[in-house]
Amino acid sequence: MIDSVRNTVLSVLNKNNYGYISPSDFNLYAKQAQLELFEDVFSMYNKTINMENARASGTGYANIRKIHEEFIDVFSTTNPLTHDTDNIFFLPSLITTGDYSYMINKVLCYDVQAGPPVVTTFKGEAERVSQSNITMLTNSILTAPSEIFPAYTTEGIRMTVYPSTFDSQGEVVAQYIRYPKDPKWTYISLSNGEPVFDQTQLDYQDFEIPIEDEYKLVMKILQYCGISIREIQVAQFGIAQEAGQENTSSK
Repeated sequence: MIDSVRNTVLSVLNKNNYGYISPSDFNLYAKQAQLELFEDVFSMYNKTINMENARASGTGYANIRKIHEEFIDVFSTTNPLTHDTDNIFFLPSLITTGDYSYMINKVLCYDVQAGPPVVTTFKGEAERVSQSNITMLTNSILTAPSEIFPAYTTEGIRMTVYPSTFDSQGEVVAQYIRYPKDPKWTYISLSNGEPVFDQTQLDYQDFEIPIEDEYKLVMKILQYCGISIREIQVAQFGIAQEAGQENTSSK
C-alpha cells in the first residue's frame, strides 16, 4: 500500500508543479500520518461506545464498534517484561520487547521454577496502582498485594511489581496495544538518480493500518507536504478533502 500512497501523493503534487518530496521526507510524513490515524481510532471508539449507550448505533454490518475493535486488536501483543533488579521490570520498548506500548491492558504474574523441566504456574493478574496509593496499600494488613492478588506501579521506563517475590525473568508478562511500526518506502536509484520502489530491502515496512484508510493517509501526507514546500494550497486541499470524507462517513 505504501507505494500506492506515495504515487498518489506525487501525482497530486506534480499536477500543478508544486514540487518534489524526497523519499526520506515522505517516510517522515508517512510515519506521522499513520500515528494520527492510529490515535484517531481510539477517539472514534470512545464515541461509538457513547452512541451504543444512547442506543444510536447499529448491529451486524453497521456495528462500528466491532470494526474499531478488530483494528485495535491488530496491534495487540503479549510479551514477557525484561527483568531489571529485585521486583522491577522494564516497560515495553524497542530494546526490551521490540516495540513501544500505547496502552497496557493487563499484567500477568507467574511463578517460574527452574528445571529441567522449567515449570511455570500462573499466579494472578496484577492491578495497576498509582504512586500516591502504593505505600498505603503495601502497608495494609487487609489489602496488601499477594501472589494471588498482585499489584504494580509504573515510573519512567520501569514497572515495580508487588509483592517482591516476583523478581525473576519470565515471571511478569504484559498484554498491551503497541504502536504501529514506522512505515518505510524503500528504493534503489537508477543511473539518472530516479528512485524506484524496492520492497525486497530488509528495512522495508508497509503501513499497518487497513487499506480502506489509504485515502486518509494521502490527505494527511499532502498536508505535511504543503507545509514543507510552503504551498498553502496543497495543505488546504488535503484538509478540505479529509473534512469532506469525514462528513460523508458520519452521515
